[in-house]
Order: sequence, then C-alpha cells, then structure tokens
Amino acid sequence: MAVRVGLVSLGCAKNRVDAEMMMYSLKEAGFELVRDTAFCDVAIVNTCGFIEDAKQESIDEILNLVRLKNKHRIKAIVVTGCLAERYQKEVMKELYEVDAVVGIGGNTKIADVINDVLEGKKEELFPEKTELPLCGGRVRSTPFYYTYLKIAEGCDNHCTYCAIPMIRGKFRSRPIDDIIKEAEELSEKGVKEFILIAQDTSRYGEDLCGHSMLPELIRKLCAVEKLQYVRVLYCYPERITDELIDVFATEPKVLKYIDIPMQHCSERILKLMNRKGNRESLTALVKKLRERVPGITIRTTLMTGFPTETDEDFTELSEFVEEMRFERMGCFAYSAEEDTPAARMDGQLDEEVKRHRRDIIMEQQNRIMAENTGNFIGKRVKVQVDGYDRMTGCWFGRTEADAPDVDARVYFVDKGNKPRIGDTVVIAVSDSVDCDLMGEMI
Repeated sequence: MAVRVGLVSLGCAKNRVDAEMMMYSLKEAGFELVRDTAFCDVAIVNTCGFIEDAKQESIDEILNLVRLKNKHRIKAIVVTGCLAERYQKEVMKELYEVDAVVGIGGNTKIADVINDVLEGKKEELFPEKTELPLCGGRVRSTPFYYTYLKIAEGCDNHCTYCAIPMIRGKFRSRPIDDIIKEAEELSEKGVKEFILIAQDTSRYGEDLCGHSMLPELIRKLCAVEKLQYVRVLYCYPERITDELIDVFATEPKVLKYIDIPMQHCSERILKLMNRKGNRESLTALVKKLRERVPGITIRTTLMTGFPTETDEDFTELSEFVEEMRFERMGCFAYSAEEDTPAARMDGQLDEEVKRHRRDIIMEQQNRIMAENTGNFIGKRVKVQVDGYDRMTGCWFGRTEADAPDVDARVYFVDKGNKPRIGDTVVIAVSDSVDCDLMGEMI
C-alpha cells in the first residue's frame, strides 16, 4: 500500500507553486497524495515566514498536526517553506515532535526526506537556496481554468522591512522559452487564465540581459493560441515603463488589472524603506495608467506604522488613498522582522498605533470600494464562474477586476440554465453588498 502524504501550503501564490512542484515529485516517487492531512501517513506544512501573523499561522498549523501525531493519526511531520528556511535550527528545537525541517533548496529531495522519517530518522536539510528549481512538473492545486506562472525567484530590492532576500536569495529569472513551453502545455489542458507572479515581476529578465523582459514575455504569452487571459501581479511602481503600459493597452489577452505594491506615499518613509518615489510620482503613475489603459483596475498594498511614521506621514497616506480611489487595496500594519534594517531603527511604534492606523485606512478603502461597486448596479458584467454556494443558493465568480483569493466576488442566480465552473457568463447586476456584486445570469 502506498504511503499517503498530505500537504498544506500557506502564504503566497509563489509558495503554492513550490508546493505543486513538491507534490509532483512525490507522485513520481510513488506516494499517494491526499487532500486531508487528517487521513495521511506523513503531513507536510509548506510554511510562510513573511510577517508575524503569517509565522503564527504556520506554527498553529504545525501544532494542529502535532495533536494528530500524538493521537497516532499521522506518523510524521515535515516542515518546508519560508519559516523552515529562515529558522533552520529553531523549528525542531522548539517543536520537537517535528520529524524533518527542509529549506527551500531541499524541495527536490522531499521524497528522500519522507522515506528517511518513516525509518525513524530526524532530518534537517538546508542546501543552497539556488537549488530551488525555477521550473519542473507540477500537480496543480488551482481549478483547471487558471494557474499561476512563477517567472522568477528571490529578490534584489532589499526593502528595509523585508526578510525575503534572506529567505529566498538573489533574484533569478526563469528562461523565457521555458515559461512559454509550460504555458503552451497547460493551455492545451484547458487553462484559460495565466497569473504571472514573482517577488517583483517588473524586474523579470534584468539578470538575464540587463533590462526588463516582462513586456516581451507577455507578448509571447499572448501569442499562445489557446491562452485567453494574462493577469500580472507584483509590479514595482518605478519599473512600470511606457513599454509595459503599451502592452496593457494593446494586447487584448492582457487583463486590464495590475498589482502595484506601493507601501506608502511619504517620500521620507519610502526612503527609510529603501524604496523609490513619492506621492507626486505615484500619483502621476496612476494617472498615466488610467489615461492610457481606460478601465484598468489598480490594486496596491500599503503599510502603516513603519518606524518614525508621524501623524503627518499617516495623514498624507490617508489623503493619498482618498485621492487615488484605488479599485483594490490591502493594508498591513508594519511587522518588525528579525535581522532586517527596519527592525533596528529607532522610533518603533506601539502595536496598537500601527493596527489602529491600518484599520482606519481599510475602513476608508472599504467605503471607496463600496461606492465604486455601487456604480455597477443596473449594468452587465462578464464573470468567470468559480463555484456554487449551497448555503445561499448562489453561484459565484470573478470579473476581470478580481484576482483569485484576494479580491471581490460576484454572486448570482441562474434562470434554470445552469453554468459550468470555468465558464464565462454575463450577469445583470442588481445589488451590491460591501465590495461584492449580486445579480442574475443573462
């Protein structure tokens, strides 16, 4: 009987791709993959270690598995991902029930690690970060009609608050031909939407040829015959060039949606973050995008409570949010991460202040999004069907303006002509609730 392995992947979509590649390795090695870790022999937690809340989520998941192990429901626990890479010796020391801790460079050895722990061995494996492969087979965990394409690994930006360069290493772009080959193969299998991800997608190709190759990559992806949509996440504002904007404006397969992590608008705070720009440059970028790509959805992330952030800095950020009226936005309270320059800065703010400021920004943004959503009442929108909610008796899906898991939904009823998951349908919008739309399928 095959050994049953369950894998829980936490954190970002980049981590999800790593998990999918590990699952492929395990399947090739003859292990049986199971969805529920309560019914497996070996459980893997692919952890996130980006900020404090993410680390706590990873630890809580490990502790849940420890309880299952103590009840003899599972035989072994393996910890992988960013938390494992960052706290290499601490994980097993603090959580002695864990049987193996594997850094990101050891992902390709995951089958050997499981065989070792089933023999009663404790395993700590931390090869070089560059041994994490940029490409390879995957057991996809997303619905059949969309997938994430990780186009690069690591980061060279060195924002002072961020531990990613320590965890993931230097920025490494994936060869463009390999990306196109995977896109062709997956589109033949029914994948319609490709979501481009990296720590900084706008930097793609700089390490290969000295300049960004993202516009070229997108154009080549759009030439893949059966591919229908390309969505782009994580573009740093200072690297959004006129050439890239032209791609959004002229390529019909590119969704009019861009994710731009801005973090703040105060020039003083941005400099302390080791980030470029100011309120004026960010405002000009948003204006240019909206003028040259009419109807574009701009998503951003902001941070409150960075060291030395004054009331004046926060007021400027709040005014910026009000002025820009971003279609989509998330805001996070600053988290002081060990060994980062920002954590050593003077002027650390109280947690209560950081979170209170975050809540103010999110309340402000939720009001803006609710107002924007209300403008769709009485109109028709195209929606990709993601599922059916039996509790409400409604189907739900996403518009072009919504990325999976992070953005809004459209809930709708049908007139007896039931759609299929993955279909694109037209919805007559009749109402809105907070940031979600409600309606009926035409």
